Amino acid sequence: MGKRGLKGLPIESLPYRAKVYINGQVLIPARLVRKLKLEGCEYASVVLKFKGKSIKLAKVKLLRTRFTSSRQFTIPKRVREELKVLPESTIEIVDVKGVPEK
Repeated sequence: MGKRGLKGLPIESLPYRAKVYINGQVLIPARLVRKLKLEGCEYASVVLKFKGKSIKLAKVKLLRTRFTSSRQFTIPKRVREELKVLPESTIEIVDVKGVPEK
């Protein structure tokens, strides 16, 4: 069976800019997920920048869809409030690493 659907975002390297969805989630495109070998990971460590401030999220759950390799993660509410990140804000994802399961 061939590929279905749209082509996807041409993001293959870090850092990259992403919009924050209304529910506080951020997309990690499928190409980047495959490049960073995050397909089998349930959790990740993420470093992001917003308005010059950098913050590390130690263990965020990677949410997945049924038919694609793309992942989403939710920025914790305390971090969104602290950095004043609003829906539709653009943030920079500096680093993403899979957290090994124990």
